[in-house]
Amino acid sequence: MALDPGESPGFLLWHATLRWQRDIAAALAPLGLTHVQFVLLACAWWLNTRGEHPNQLALARQAGTDVKMTSQVLRTLETKGLVEREVDPTDTRAKRLRVTETGAALAPRAIAAVEEVDAHFFEPVPVADAIALLGRLAHPEDRGGREV
Repeated sequence: MALDPGESPGFLLWHATLRWQRDIAAALAPLGLTHVQFVLLACAWWLNTRGEHPNQLALARQAGTDVKMTSQVLRTLETKGLVEREVDPTDTRAKRLRVTETGAALAPRAIAAVEEVDAHFFEPVPVADAIALLGRLAHPEDRGGREV
């Protein structure tokens, strides 16, 4: 039986996602970043602060992004002077990613802007409940080792 659009979880999720993406884009625009640029910069910065210098594939896995798209966005971040690609000393064919000083200054500001949007957007729901639900939806395989 077809549900009314207002009773369809997928339809509501679609609209909620669109609203959230608009809010994120508006918060990042003054910083000169798109949402995808932010995600890749923030992930690279986070990994760098832990002493890791990921290659493009490792960054794409961390961010959950397509490898080819990640490469294109990294070129843009490199052009903006936010990341650098360095030759991996253990494999000269590979490039390791390092957030520049400019990128390292921008990343925490961008993260704070996104976290502010998230806090406002998810305000109607207790944080623990939002994290539990979204975690289950994002990683269904984590529920007892079987995908649902």
